[in-house]
Amino acid sequence: MKINLEKYIRTVEDFPKKGISFKDISPLLADGKALNYAIVEMASLAKDVDIIVGPDARGFLFGTPTAAFLSKPFVMVRKAGKLPGEVEEFAYELEYGSAILEVQVGMIKPGQKVAIVDDVLATGGTVKAITKMIERAGATVSKIIFLIELEKLQGRKNLQNYDVTSLIKIS
Repeated sequence: MKINLEKYIRTVEDFPKKGISFKDISPLLADGKALNYAIVEMASLAKDVDIIVGPDARGFLFGTPTAAFLSKPFVMVRKAGKLPGEVEEFAYELEYGSAILEVQVGMIKPGQKVAIVDDVLATGGTVKAITKMIERAGATVSKIIFLIELEKLQGRKNLQNYDVTSLIKIS
């Protein structure tokens, strides 16, 4: 049975600051049937990949259960200083500054087909940086899957060379 996931997304105005219309996924996470539906849909899109990669932190909420559903590995991409052991760093530019992402060395292997799973596609900057990390490791980004796409921010333009799917599109 198809579930309208959009009805489980709450808009909170002026959060985290004035002028922002925050898309709150808490109602979806709090409904077991809606959450299960979202994970099964994401898994159906990622079934042909070797590993699932998810960005810190809300990408973990959807990437980990998607990987578990498919019995595939899940690899965390985190902000600098959050992963133990040897890490690969990737510095990238944000709209107002820069940031560093890290992944543990050896988690992404050459030749692997990768799906990136995240909660929201806004400007696409972070996920674009993750695609470069994956490609630098010698793997291929086969699929990028989002729960929500905020179409007015045109993040898809940053990811135009990739197969991008969003379960919910908000204008």
